[in-house]
Amino acid sequence: MERLVTVFGGSGFIGRHVVRALVRQGWRVRVAVRRPDLAGHLQPLGAVGQVNPVQANLRYPASVLRAAEGSEVVINAVGVLHQSGRQSFEAVHDFGARQVALAAKEVGARMIHLSAIGADAASDALYARTKAAGEAGVLEARPDAVIFRPSVVFGPEDDFFNRFAAMSRLSPFLPLISGGETRFQPVFVGDVAAAIAKAVDEEAKPGTVYELGGPEVLTFRQLMEIMLEEIGRKRLLVPVPRGLAMLKARVLELLPNPLLTRDQVRLLAYDNIVSEAAKAEGRTLEGLGIHPTAIGAVLPGYMWRYRKAGQFTRPEAA
Repeated sequence: MERLVTVFGGSGFIGRHVVRALVRQGWRVRVAVRRPDLAGHLQPLGAVGQVNPVQANLRYPASVLRAAEGSEVVINAVGVLHQSGRQSFEAVHDFGARQVALAAKEVGARMIHLSAIGADAASDALYARTKAAGEAGVLEARPDAVIFRPSVVFGPEDDFFNRFAAMSRLSPFLPLISGGETRFQPVFVGDVAAAIAKAVDEEAKPGTVYELGGPEVLTFRQLMEIMLEEIGRKRLLVPVPRGLAMLKARVLELLPNPLLTRDQVRLLAYDNIVSEAAKAEGRTLEGLGIHPTAIGAVLPGYMWRYRKAGQFTRPEAA
């Protein structure tokens, strides 16, 4: 309880699972977020005083440094899937990641950074380019930082299966961008959190980039088929050429919470799986001693909410 970890973005989808994993290992956790008043739900995860939300904004270095003070380890789990106002990819993935790493260096804390498979400075997707720039900035400030690149992350509050399941309630068809042949290696959020917790406990190699994927490599079409079967709905899966998808995304990205953006269309042109090099070098979940969780072991536990009323029994009540 005397050892402190600061988790930037600790109230987010992945961050809250990281906080839970660290609490179980006995760490005191400072949760650095823009709105600490909205992070109170994390405090019951630990004993009294074990989880402490504080205010920090990655755009303001002084607030980042204050949040990092006294920490043994600093974790950056902040990320955005689409840009909105001041929350641009450059501000969050690049500038923000650099500020967290600089703060970690200033206070003498070890650094763990959450990136994404596909981070590439040469990508035509801004998301991927800024993820790569953030990694470079982190390693420049803290060469011994541990970086994790997960594939699509799934779990009860995910923005993948939940998004398309919700869409299937309203639409008779689901679009398959670029034909739906892009391959993914979905990884369970609990496994990502376990990997980060191992790095906190110094069970990961410093200065190393780990790639995290689940036990199955599936195409986008196959993932939609699995989701539809789970919720008991039949929907047409319609291949959408990239050009047409870009036109639709140009309109959709104007919404506050867009279903699709042009940058996401660009990302969907590339496979999102663990590289052969990472597997050969043990820079994976398995290399950390974690057995990846299959989609089928988790998906039924939260897809029940999208099934038709009376069609299925909620798993917990079965």
